[in-house]
Amino acid sequence: MSTDPITRIAVIGAGTIGASWATLFLARGLEVCVFDPGPDAARQVADYAREAWPTLRDLGVADGPFAGDRLYLADSAAEAAAEAGFVQESGPEDPALKATLLAEIDAHLAPDCVIASSTSGLTLDTLREGLAHPGRVLVGHPFNPPHLIPLVEVVADAKTSPEALQQAMAFYRAVGKAPIHLTRSVPGHVANRLQAAVWREAIHLADQGIASVEDIDTAMATGPGLRWAILGPTATFHLGGGPEGMAAFVEKFGGAMGRWWETLGDFTELTPAMKATLVEGVKDLPEWSTLRAERDAKLVEVLKILKETE
Repeated sequence: MSTDPITRIAVIGAGTIGASWATLFLARGLEVCVFDPGPDAARQVADYAREAWPTLRDLGVADGPFAGDRLYLADSAAEAAAEAGFVQESGPEDPALKATLLAEIDAHLAPDCVIASSTSGLTLDTLREGLAHPGRVLVGHPFNPPHLIPLVEVVADAKTSPEALQQAMAFYRAVGKAPIHLTRSVPGHVANRLQAAVWREAIHLADQGIASVEDIDTAMATGPGLRWAILGPTATFHLGGGPEGMAAFVEKFGGAMGRWWETLGDFTELTPAMKATLVEGVKDLPEWSTLRAERDAKLVEVLKILKETE
Protein backbone atom coordinates (compact mmCIF):
# COMPACT_ATOMS: atom_id res chain seq x y z
CA MET A 1 0.00 0.00 0.00
CA SER A 2 1.14 3.52 -0.82
CA THR A 3 2.55 5.72 1.93
CA ASP A 4 1.93 8.91 -0.05
CA PRO A 5 -0.46 11.39 1.59
CA ILE A 6 -4.07 10.92 0.48
CA THR A 7 -5.34 14.11 -1.11
CA ARG A 8 -8.20 12.98 -3.37
CA ILE A 9 -11.17 10.82 -2.40
CA ALA A 10 -13.68 9.07 -4.61
CA VAL A 11 -17.16 8.99 -3.09
CA ILE A 12 -19.45 6.55 -4.89
CA GLY A 13 -23.10 7.28 -4.21
CA ALA A 14 -24.54 10.70 -3.38
CA GLY A 15 -27.37 9.70 -1.07
CA THR A 16 -27.51 10.84 2.55
CA ILE A 17 -24.49 8.80 3.60
CA GLY A 18 -22.39 9.59 0.53
CA ALA A 19 -23.16 13.30 0.75
CA SER A 20 -22.24 13.34 4.43
CA TRP A 21 -18.95 11.53 3.75
CA ALA A 22 -18.18 14.00 0.95
CA THR A 23 -18.90 16.89 3.31
CA LEU A 24 -16.48 15.56 5.93
CA PHE A 25 -13.72 14.97 3.38
CA LEU A 26 -14.13 18.47 1.95
CA ALA A 27 -14.03 19.97 5.43
CA ARG A 28 -10.78 18.11 6.08
CA GLY A 29 -9.16 19.78 3.09
CA LEU A 30 -9.38 16.93 0.58
CA GLU A 31 -10.46 16.91 -3.04
CA VAL A 32 -13.63 14.90 -3.49
CA CYS A 33 -14.84 13.33 -6.72
CA VAL A 34 -18.40 12.03 -6.53
CA PHE A 35 -20.14 9.58 -8.81
CA ASP A 36 -23.87 9.03 -8.70
CA PRO A 37 -26.13 8.36 -11.69
CA GLY A 38 -28.84 10.63 -10.32
CA PRO A 39 -29.47 13.77 -12.38
CA ASP A 40 -29.24 16.10 -9.35
CA ALA A 41 -26.27 14.46 -7.63
CA ALA A 42 -23.91 17.44 -7.89
CA ARG A 43 -26.49 19.87 -6.55
CA GLN A 44 -27.56 17.52 -3.75
CA VAL A 45 -24.02 17.00 -2.48
CA ALA A 46 -23.14 20.69 -2.76
CA ASP A 47 -26.34 21.74 -0.98
CA TYR A 48 -25.77 19.19 1.79
CA ALA A 49 -22.16 20.27 2.31
CA ARG A 50 -22.97 23.98 2.16
CA GLU A 51 -25.72 23.57 4.76
CA ALA A 52 -23.45 21.58 7.09
CA TRP A 53 -20.42 23.86 6.68
CA PRO A 54 -21.24 26.38 9.44
CA THR A 55 -21.66 23.54 11.93
CA LEU A 56 -18.35 21.97 10.92
CA ARG A 57 -16.66 25.36 11.15
CA ASP A 58 -18.13 25.80 14.63
CA LEU A 59 -16.67 22.41 15.59
CA GLY A 60 -13.27 23.41 14.25
CA VAL A 61 -13.40 20.76 11.50
CA ALA A 62 -13.85 23.13 8.54
CA ASP A 63 -11.69 26.19 8.07
CA GLY A 64 -12.82 29.12 5.97
CA PRO A 65 -15.66 29.39 3.45
CA PHE A 66 -17.36 26.43 1.79
CA ALA A 67 -14.79 24.63 -0.37
CA GLY A 68 -16.99 23.89 -3.35
CA ASP A 69 -14.05 24.30 -5.70
CA ARG A 70 -12.66 20.99 -4.40
CA LEU A 71 -15.86 19.08 -5.19
CA TYR A 72 -16.07 17.33 -8.56
CA LEU A 73 -18.68 15.15 -10.22
CA ALA A 74 -17.61 12.17 -12.32
CA ASP A 75 -19.61 10.57 -15.12
CA SER A 76 -18.72 7.04 -13.99
CA ALA A 77 -17.33 5.11 -11.06
CA ALA A 78 -14.22 4.46 -13.14
CA GLU A 79 -13.65 8.19 -13.68
CA ALA A 80 -14.14 8.93 -9.98
CA ALA A 81 -11.63 6.24 -9.00
CA ALA A 82 -9.00 7.04 -11.62
CA GLU A 83 -7.05 9.61 -9.58
CA ALA A 84 -8.28 8.74 -6.11
CA GLY A 85 -6.08 7.78 -3.19
CA PHE A 86 -9.00 6.23 -1.28
CA VAL A 87 -12.53 5.15 -2.27
CA GLN A 88 -15.59 5.41 -0.02
CA GLU A 89 -18.39 3.43 -1.69
CA SER A 90 -21.89 4.27 -0.44
CA GLY A 91 -24.17 2.91 -3.14
CA PRO A 92 -27.53 1.19 -2.55
CA GLU A 93 -27.59 -2.06 -0.55
CA ASP A 94 -28.06 -4.11 -3.70
CA PRO A 95 -25.47 -6.92 -4.04
CA ALA A 96 -25.65 -7.01 -7.83
CA LEU A 97 -25.32 -3.24 -8.15
CA LYS A 98 -22.46 -3.10 -5.67
CA ALA A 99 -20.69 -5.92 -7.53
CA THR A 100 -20.86 -3.93 -10.75
CA LEU A 101 -19.65 -0.72 -9.09
CA LEU A 102 -16.82 -2.39 -7.20
CA ALA A 103 -15.61 -4.29 -10.27
CA GLU A 104 -15.48 -1.04 -12.24
CA ILE A 105 -13.64 0.75 -9.43
CA ASP A 106 -11.22 -2.14 -8.91
CA ALA A 107 -10.30 -2.15 -12.59
CA HIS A 108 -9.45 1.57 -12.72
CA LEU A 109 -8.12 2.33 -9.24
CA ALA A 110 -4.42 2.13 -8.49
CA PRO A 111 -3.83 -1.33 -6.98
CA ASP A 112 -2.37 0.06 -3.75
CA CYS A 113 -5.49 2.09 -2.88
CA VAL A 114 -8.20 0.98 -0.46
CA ILE A 115 -11.85 0.46 -1.41
CA ALA A 116 -14.03 0.95 1.67
CA SER A 117 -17.74 0.17 1.53
CA SER A 118 -20.26 1.90 3.78
CA THR A 119 -22.47 -1.19 3.64
CA SER A 120 -24.48 -1.97 6.74
CA GLY A 121 -25.43 -5.51 5.78
CA LEU A 122 -23.27 -7.12 3.08
CA THR A 123 -20.37 -9.40 3.99
CA LEU A 124 -16.79 -8.97 2.88
CA ASP A 125 -16.94 -12.17 0.82
CA THR A 126 -19.92 -10.76 -1.10
CA LEU A 127 -18.19 -7.42 -1.70
CA ARG A 128 -14.88 -8.77 -2.99
CA GLU A 129 -16.16 -11.69 -5.03
CA GLY A 130 -14.63 -11.72 -8.51
CA LEU A 131 -12.38 -8.69 -8.01
CA ALA A 132 -8.82 -8.59 -9.29
CA HIS A 133 -7.55 -7.07 -6.02
CA PRO A 134 -9.88 -8.48 -3.33
CA GLY A 135 -7.44 -7.91 -0.48
CA ARG A 136 -7.81 -4.14 -0.61
CA VAL A 137 -11.59 -4.23 -0.11
CA LEU A 138 -12.95 -3.69 3.39
CA VAL A 139 -16.00 -2.25 5.12
CA GLY A 140 -15.88 1.30 6.45
CA HIS A 141 -19.34 1.57 8.00
CA PRO A 142 -20.14 5.01 9.42
CA PHE A 143 -22.65 6.02 12.03
CA ASN A 144 -25.12 8.50 10.58
CA PRO A 145 -24.38 11.31 9.90
CA PRO A 146 -20.71 10.59 9.07
CA HIS A 147 -19.70 14.25 9.02
CA LEU A 148 -20.66 14.55 12.70
CA ILE A 149 -20.56 11.13 14.39
CA PRO A 150 -16.94 9.96 14.87
CA LEU A 151 -17.52 6.19 14.80
CA VAL A 152 -16.58 4.15 11.75
CA GLU A 153 -16.64 0.34 11.90
CA VAL A 154 -13.84 -1.15 9.81
CA VAL A 155 -14.44 -4.79 8.93
CA ALA A 156 -11.24 -6.50 7.76
CA ASP A 157 -10.75 -10.24 8.07
CA ALA A 158 -7.90 -12.67 7.43
CA LYS A 159 -8.35 -12.27 3.66
CA THR A 160 -7.92 -8.52 3.87
CA SER A 161 -4.48 -7.14 3.20
CA PRO A 162 -2.90 -6.01 6.50
CA GLU A 163 -1.61 -2.95 4.64
CA ALA A 164 -5.13 -2.07 3.51
CA LEU A 165 -6.39 -2.28 7.08
CA GLN A 166 -3.51 -0.16 8.34
CA GLN A 167 -4.07 2.44 5.64
CA ALA A 168 -7.83 2.62 6.29
CA MET A 169 -7.45 2.98 10.05
CA ALA A 170 -4.81 5.69 9.61
CA PHE A 171 -6.88 7.54 7.01
CA TYR A 172 -10.04 7.55 9.11
CA ARG A 173 -8.13 8.81 12.14
CA ALA A 174 -6.58 11.53 10.00
CA VAL A 175 -10.03 12.86 9.04
CA GLY A 176 -11.19 12.89 12.66
CA LYS A 177 -13.00 9.58 12.85
CA ALA A 178 -12.85 7.01 15.67
CA PRO A 179 -12.36 3.73 13.78
CA ILE A 180 -12.79 0.33 15.38
CA HIS A 181 -11.66 -2.96 13.83
CA LEU A 182 -14.02 -5.92 13.41
CA THR A 183 -12.15 -9.10 12.57
CA ARG A 184 -14.99 -10.61 10.52
CA SER A 185 -18.39 -9.74 9.08
CA VAL A 186 -21.34 -10.02 11.44
CA PRO A 187 -24.91 -8.80 10.81
CA GLY A 188 -25.30 -5.25 12.10
CA HIS A 189 -21.59 -4.83 12.88
CA VAL A 190 -21.06 -3.70 16.51
CA ALA A 191 -22.92 -0.45 17.15
CA ASN A 192 -26.19 -1.45 15.51
CA ARG A 193 -26.18 -4.74 17.42
CA LEU A 194 -25.80 -2.81 20.66
CA GLN A 195 -28.61 -0.47 19.62
CA ALA A 196 -30.79 -3.42 18.67
CA ALA A 197 -30.25 -5.08 22.04
CA VAL A 198 -31.18 -1.93 23.98
CA TRP A 199 -34.17 -1.17 21.77
CA ARG A 200 -35.49 -4.74 22.07
CA GLU A 201 -35.56 -4.35 25.83
CA ALA A 202 -37.14 -0.88 25.55
CA ILE A 203 -39.92 -2.36 23.40
CA HIS A 204 -40.32 -5.27 25.80
CA LEU A 205 -40.77 -2.91 28.76
CA ALA A 206 -43.37 -0.87 26.87
CA ASP A 207 -45.14 -3.98 25.60
CA GLN A 208 -45.41 -5.28 29.17
CA GLY A 209 -46.91 -1.99 30.30
CA ILE A 210 -44.06 -1.38 32.74
CA ALA A 211 -43.47 2.17 31.48
CA SER A 212 -44.53 4.32 28.55
CA VAL A 213 -42.43 4.68 25.41
CA GLU A 214 -41.78 8.30 26.37
CA ASP A 215 -40.64 7.42 29.89
CA ILE A 216 -38.38 4.63 28.66
CA ASP A 217 -36.73 7.05 26.24
CA THR A 218 -36.35 9.55 29.08
CA ALA A 219 -34.72 6.87 31.24
CA MET A 220 -32.13 6.21 28.54
CA ALA A 221 -31.51 9.82 27.51
CA THR A 222 -31.15 11.16 31.06
CA GLY A 223 -29.42 8.11 32.54
CA PRO A 224 -27.15 5.63 30.75
CA GLY A 225 -27.10 7.66 27.52
CA LEU A 226 -25.30 10.54 29.23
CA ARG A 227 -22.61 8.25 30.60
CA TRP A 228 -22.26 6.34 27.33
CA ALA A 229 -21.39 9.55 25.51
CA ILE A 230 -18.23 9.54 27.61
CA LEU A 231 -17.45 5.87 28.29
CA GLY A 232 -18.78 2.59 26.94
CA PRO A 233 -20.78 0.18 29.13
CA THR A 234 -17.80 -1.89 30.28
CA ALA A 235 -15.65 1.09 31.28
CA THR A 236 -18.70 2.61 32.98
CA PHE A 237 -19.21 -0.50 35.09
CA HIS A 238 -15.47 -0.57 35.80
CA LEU A 239 -15.96 2.81 37.47
CA GLY A 240 -19.03 1.43 39.21
CA GLY A 241 -16.83 -1.10 40.98
CA GLY A 242 -15.09 1.66 42.91
CA PRO A 243 -11.31 1.83 43.34
CA GLU A 244 -11.02 -1.93 42.74
CA GLY A 245 -12.70 -1.53 39.36
CA MET A 246 -14.15 -4.31 37.25
CA ALA A 247 -12.98 -7.10 39.55
CA ALA A 248 -15.09 -5.65 42.35
CA PHE A 249 -18.04 -4.86 40.07
CA VAL A 250 -18.42 -8.40 38.73
CA GLU A 251 -18.04 -9.78 42.23
CA LYS A 252 -20.63 -7.45 43.75
CA PHE A 253 -23.14 -7.16 40.92
CA GLY A 254 -22.50 -10.10 38.60
CA GLY A 255 -25.15 -12.24 40.25
CA ALA A 256 -27.82 -9.55 40.07
CA MET A 257 -26.93 -8.81 36.46
CA GLY A 258 -27.35 -12.46 35.61
CA ARG A 259 -30.81 -12.49 37.18
CA TRP A 260 -31.78 -9.39 35.16
CA TRP A 261 -30.58 -11.04 31.95
CA GLU A 262 -32.92 -13.95 32.62
CA THR A 263 -35.92 -11.60 32.55
CA LEU A 264 -35.02 -9.61 29.43
CA GLY A 265 -37.37 -9.72 26.46
CA ASP A 266 -36.44 -12.38 23.92
CA PHE A 267 -38.87 -11.76 21.04
CA THR A 268 -37.48 -11.85 17.51
CA GLU A 269 -40.06 -9.84 15.59
CA LEU A 270 -42.29 -6.83 16.04
CA THR A 271 -45.93 -7.81 16.37
CA PRO A 272 -48.67 -5.50 15.05
CA ALA A 273 -49.51 -4.58 18.63
CA MET A 274 -45.88 -3.67 19.38
CA LYS A 275 -45.70 -1.57 16.22
CA ALA A 276 -48.86 0.28 17.20
CA THR A 277 -47.46 0.94 20.68
CA LEU A 278 -44.29 2.44 19.21
CA VAL A 279 -46.15 4.65 16.74
CA GLU A 280 -48.47 5.88 19.48
CA GLY A 281 -45.49 6.45 21.77
CA VAL A 282 -43.83 9.02 19.50
CA LYS A 283 -46.92 10.89 18.29
CA ASP A 284 -46.30 13.85 20.61
CA LEU A 285 -42.72 14.42 19.51
CA PRO A 286 -41.91 17.54 17.46
CA GLU A 287 -42.23 17.38 13.68
CA TRP A 288 -39.49 15.22 12.09
CA SER A 289 -37.28 17.99 10.68
CA THR A 290 -37.59 20.00 13.89
CA LEU A 291 -36.63 17.01 15.99
CA ARG A 292 -33.64 16.26 13.76
CA ALA A 293 -32.46 19.87 13.99
CA GLU A 294 -32.78 19.82 17.78
CA ARG A 295 -30.88 16.53 17.98
CA ASP A 296 -28.05 17.75 15.76
CA ALA A 297 -27.73 21.04 17.63
CA LYS A 298 -27.38 19.22 20.96
CA LEU A 299 -25.07 16.66 19.38
CA VAL A 300 -22.75 19.45 18.25
CA GLU A 301 -22.61 20.83 21.79
CA VAL A 302 -21.76 17.39 23.17
CA LEU A 303 -19.04 16.92 20.55
CA LYS A 304 -17.55 20.32 21.40
CA ILE A 305 -17.38 19.41 25.08
CA LEU A 306 -15.82 16.03 24.35
CA LYS A 307 -13.27 17.64 22.04
CA GLU A 308 -12.31 20.15 24.72
CA THR A 309 -11.58 17.34 27.19
CA GLU A 310 -9.44 15.20 24.85
